[in-house]
Amino acid sequence: MAKPELRYRTRFTSSMENNLWDAFQKLSQETRIPMSRLIDEAVEDLLIKHRFSVSKDNKSKNSR
Repeated sequence: MAKPELRYRTRFTSSMENNLWDAFQKLSQETRIPMSRLIDEAVEDLLIKHRFSVSKDNKSKNSR
């Protein structure tokens, strides 16, 4: 069975430290915010910290 295509998202695989995962799951459960949305927010904050511009149309440009 083929995986469904994602129109506005990109699927990826990663890993994180166990203590971060536990806290991350708890945050998602307590706030009722999906983990994918929390990851979007975290990555956007990281890109801004490193001076990469983030546009809302899913296209990012390096502004260094």
